[in-house]
Amino acid sequence: MTRTPLRRLAALAAAVTAVALPAGAHAQAPPPTVVDPNLEVTTIATGLAQPTGLAFIGENDMLVNLKATGQVLRILNGELLPDPVLDLAVNSQSERGLLGIATHPQFFVNGWVYLFWTESTTGVDTNVNGNVALLGNRVDRFVWDGSTLTFDRPITRFRSAQPAVAATPELPAQNAAGNHNGGVVRFGPDGKLYVIVGDTGRRGWMQNLRCGPLGLATIYSCPPDTPSPDDAFGGPEPDDAHFTGVIVRLNDDGTTPTDNPFFAHGASIGGEVGANIQKIYAYGVRNSYGLNFDPVSGDLWQSENGDDTFSELNRVGPGMNSGWPQIMGPLDRLAEFKAIETTPPFVGLQQNRWPPANIADTPEEALDRLVMFPGAHFSDPEFAWKFEVAPAGLGFVEGRALGPQYNGDLFSGGARNFLEGGHIFHFNLTGNRRKVGVDDPRIEDRVADNLAKFEVTESESLLWGTDFGLTTDILQGPDGALYVLSNTRSSLYKVSRR
Repeated sequence: MTRTPLRRLAALAAAVTAVALPAGAHAQAPPPTVVDPNLEVTTIATGLAQPTGLAFIGENDMLVNLKATGQVLRILNGELLPDPVLDLAVNSQSERGLLGIATHPQFFVNGWVYLFWTESTTGVDTNVNGNVALLGNRVDRFVWDGSTLTFDRPITRFRSAQPAVAATPELPAQNAAGNHNGGVVRFGPDGKLYVIVGDTGRRGWMQNLRCGPLGLATIYSCPPDTPSPDDAFGGPEPDDAHFTGVIVRLNDDGTTPTDNPFFAHGASIGGEVGANIQKIYAYGVRNSYGLNFDPVSGDLWQSENGDDTFSELNRVGPGMNSGWPQIMGPLDRLAEFKAIETTPPFVGLQQNRWPPANIADTPEEALDRLVMFPGAHFSDPEFAWKFEVAPAGLGFVEGRALGPQYNGDLFSGGARNFLEGGHIFHFNLTGNRRKVGVDDPRIEDRVADNLAKFEVTESESLLWGTDFGLTTDILQGPDGALYVLSNTRSSLYKVSRR
C-alpha cells in the first residue's frame, strides 16, 4: 500500500542524508514487508553499524562491511561473530568509508576478497572531511585464511579529496564535500573486476566537459584563450587526480585488459591520462551504488542517482557514455531535466561551478557536447523516474527458489529510507533481457512521472518491498533466497518462500 504524497513530502522536509542517521534511528520503524504473500522476511543479523556490502564465503557463511568503523564482520550459521575479521582506518565523512566487497570467482581456491574503502590519513577512523589523501579511495585485494583477512596487494586508486575552493573572477566558491564516491565492486562472468566511482565533484572529460567547468570546446583540448580549469573541479583530462565518474574494468591483479573498449585510444594518447582511459568500461556517471550482472545474459546493469530529477536504471554496454551532466534521463525529456534543475529549490547540480543553466536547450546540442571517445555510445536508460528516487543496491534472482515468476528478475533498493520506509522495486526483463518489461500503461514509456522528489507515483506496480531502510546491497545467497542489507536498520534481512 502506498502512502500519500503529502506524507512523503512531510518526511522529506524533515529528512537528513540517510548515511548520516544516528545509531538507533531505526528502533521504532515497522518491520520490512514484501507484497507477495508467499514470501516472508526474516532477520538474519542486527547490530550492524552502517553496513554497506555483503559477500558469501560459504553456504551459511558471509562477510559484511561496516561503513564508518572500517570493520569486516562475519556471520556464520546465522550468528554474528563478535570479533572483526579485518579493521581498516577509514574516513567515513558523508558518503566515504568502507563501501564495497566482492569475492574472486575462484575464491575457494585462492581466498581473494576485494574491498573498496576510503583511507583515513590519521591512522584511525575519522569523519573529518580533510583527513583524506588526494587518492583516498582505494580498491585492495585481501586473502581469507579461514578466520581473518590479510592485505595482499593494491588494485587501483581514485580521487576522494573534495576541499573547499575559493571564488575566482570566473567561478564561484565551492564548499568542501565528501560525496559521490560510488564504491561497488563486482566480478563479471568474464572473470574481470568492475568498479564504479562517482564524479566526486570533478568536472572534466569524464563529466562531458571538454574544458572543465569553464566552458565547451569542439576538441578535447581547450582553446588557448580559455582560462585553465581549477584543479579541484576540472582537469579536464583524466589524470589520476581527475579520473572519476567511471566504471573501470580490470584484471584480478589490477592490470588493464587489452580488450577494454578504449584500450587502443588510450594507447594513442599515452601517459597517465591514456592509461586511465584504457581502464574505462563506461563513463559520464554522476553517482551510483547499484551495480550487478544479469545471471542469464551476462549484461551489466547499473542504477544511477540523479540530483533532483531523473533517477536511472541502465543496461551498461562496453563504451557507454551515461551523459552526466549534459544529459540525465531519456534524451527526449531533456527540457524537463533543465526546467526542474533550474527551478527553485532545485538549483545547483551540487556543483556551483557548472550550474544547471548551462544544460543544453535541445537534444541535438546536448549530444554534440558529449566527450565521445572512438567507439563510445550514449543510450537512454531502460527505466527512469522524473523526480529522483535515489536508487541504491541492485540484485538479480536466478532460479526458482523464490518462485518461478522471479527467475531472472531484477531488484533495486533505495538510498533514502523515507521513501516507503525504504523501498525495493521489482523489475521483469523482456525475453531478450535487454529491456524492462511493464504491465502498467502509465509507464509504457519506461518513465515514472512521479510528482515530487522521493515520491512513488506511477511506479506503484513496481513497489515490491517497503520499510527496509537504506538498502546498500541486495544479493542472492547460495540457498536461492534474496538477502537485503539495510544501512539504517543496522540489519541483514532474508526474503524466502514461506
